[in-house]
Amino acid sequence: MVDFSSAEVRLEVRSVVKAFADRSGSGQLRAVDNVSLEIYSGEFLTLLGPSGCGKTTTLRLIAGFELPTAGQILLDGVDITPQPPNKRDMALVFQNYALFPHMTVYGNVAYGLETRGLPRKDIDTKVYQALDLIGLKGLDKRRPNELSGGQQQRVALARSLVMEPRILLFDEPLSNLDAKLRVQMRSEIHRLQRRLGITSIYVTHDQVEAMALSDRIVVMNKGRIEQIGTPEEIYRYPATRFVADFIGRANFIEQVTATRADEQHVRVRLLERDALVPLHNGHRPEQLTTAVLRPEALVLRDDPTLPQATIEQTMYLGSEAEYIVNYKGQSLIVVEQNPRPGRIYPEGSRIGVDFVAEAVHLLAD
Repeated sequence: MVDFSSAEVRLEVRSVVKAFADRSGSGQLRAVDNVSLEIYSGEFLTLLGPSGCGKTTTLRLIAGFELPTAGQILLDGVDITPQPPNKRDMALVFQNYALFPHMTVYGNVAYGLETRGLPRKDIDTKVYQALDLIGLKGLDKRRPNELSGGQQQRVALARSLVMEPRILLFDEPLSNLDAKLRVQMRSEIHRLQRRLGITSIYVTHDQVEAMALSDRIVVMNKGRIEQIGTPEEIYRYPATRFVADFIGRANFIEQVTATRADEQHVRVRLLERDALVPLHNGHRPEQLTTAVLRPEALVLRDDPTLPQATIEQTMYLGSEAEYIVNYKGQSLIVVEQNPRPGRIYPEGSRIGVDFVAEAVHLLAD
């Protein structure tokens, strides 16, 4: 993970609001509600959230396709809020590729350069360099309908990269690809962004995509930012229950009593035992709280001294085994990595449940 603590701020979103008229016509719906962001030069930042959370509207505001109801957008310190999209020095990779079907691969990639009036020699150089960079060398004379979905997405990416924008924007670019191609293109985008060092803003609802690509993730919900952090911070230390539930999977244990042990830890009573767990997110000790345990933070052991649970479902997935267990009426998800041959617990059996104290996360009040 790249450290951007000393990097320059490339793009700043200041208290941006985007309101639309509601269905009655008498009120307003805030699709983006007081969003503030700083994106650093060379950073790959992802806007992540469910449908309707405001992530795509935020991207459209940055690109200039929408004007904010309030707030400012600054590029390298210059207010670009009123500027049209073609004046913002940004390039957008669309979800549906948006290629010209009557043009060749060369024509599609060269189009933006031609509108700028560059000499043909310079256009040729830039286009063929871009095609070579993304693995489409030799396909310049083909038309979009002669290409696979993955190749069409590469053309769309090359068309944006060839413009050498200050910021590259992605609007769910992999959503139309099958699962295998998604993984391949995800890896390709990651490689190219790291190689070129281009500041990138990516929109997706796919958590795995966001975790794999991003330097930082912005989790959005109902037009607001729930949390900003690295993939590890978002996963290990979710700021809210929404983030914990949306990113990966989580078990929630309510009404856990926490008392301060030292500056970095609190003592909790959890699954019938006392444990020291890390203190994060401004949690105030001496209170009831909710404990978040990821499936891999729980451990199953054939040990009668541990709290007992009933295995309701067993799923063997090769590299891991996934269980749903019933502990005092609550269903808990448990994942065991690299299960040993012949040691898969059968459904209906009773098993001891334990947890890794260092992996317990307490939600702030």
